[in-house]
Amino acid sequence: MARSAIQPERISVIGDGQMGLVLALALDAGGAPTALWGHDAAHVADLAARRESRRHLPGVRLPERIAITADEAEALDAADLIVCAVPTQYIRGVFARIAPHVPPRAGIVSAAKGIENETLLRPTAVIADVLGDSSSRPFAALCGPTIAEELARRLPATMVAASPAHDFAVAVQSLFSTAWLRIYTVSDLLGVELAGATKNVIAIAAGIVDGLELGYNAKSALLARGLAEITRLGAALGAAPETFFGIAGVGDLATTCFSPLGRNRSCGEAIGRGRSLDDYLQSTQSVVEGVATTKSVMALARRHGIEMPITAAVHAVLFEGLDPRRGIARLMEREPKPERIG
Repeated sequence: MARSAIQPERISVIGDGQMGLVLALALDAGGAPTALWGHDAAHVADLAARRESRRHLPGVRLPERIAITADEAEALDAADLIVCAVPTQYIRGVFARIAPHVPPRAGIVSAAKGIENETLLRPTAVIADVLGDSSSRPFAALCGPTIAEELARRLPATMVAASPAHDFAVAVQSLFSTAWLRIYTVSDLLGVELAGATKNVIAIAAGIVDGLELGYNAKSALLARGLAEITRLGAALGAAPETFFGIAGVGDLATTCFSPLGRNRSCGEAIGRGRSLDDYLQSTQSVVEGVATTKSVMALARRHGIEMPITAAVHAVLFEGLDPRRGIARLMEREPKPERIG
């Protein structure tokens, strides 16, 4: 980066959805000069004029200090830190579009939570693949239990800044820390990105339990066993198991499974109540990351020979026509065995 990441000359937030908006607000609160980029010129123009996103966060005003643009050259000019707040399955296309304007040594922070379907790459790996210069810049992931509407209201929250480059993790920690947002640092970038992705799959399952009205006992058991299977996958891929018991793991898992605002839980609940996946997705303006991620996680589980029964049940309900109630019954009918974590 051209200067210390703690005092960058300019930060570019890529993506004007809910997370992009609240991260831009956090950066601005800390005094960081910030530009916000979105791909939809009409939406960006409306956002710039009103300083409010009626689509994503109605009632939340963006300060005039935040530059808002649909011009990638303008957004990335002189940027020494880039924050990716784009849903995972769109990252490749967005970064291919903006790549000619990405400064060669700008650090990159990803707030995406998913795994790319075609390549099974994590968000930072997708960006590095597109830019083709991963050795010349630091990467980090920013992840944790953060419902965007609560962040916009400045309710207390925590996240982790994960990077194998300790100095960069500390710099990201400093930039995003506010009176209402506490940031911790970890080195396990792989584990944090896997935790952020896989918890969305379990959240869909938790929503199905809600939709079927099976109760809190069933839902809490689902979370515990879901945590066990995503920890198994993470360990097999080389992540530190303890990562899944921290803020980016069980912390984020609990929030997304219990909050009525969680997109993935809400999707699962609708399916549990009898709606089809296609019907639900057509009715919402939000991207439900866990749907596509379920395909990727199942592919990784098969590749590495990892048993993930809850993920398999969600996959069968979403893509194989399995009745949700029968999916829960399959889990209950599994052979009795000792409890095992990881």
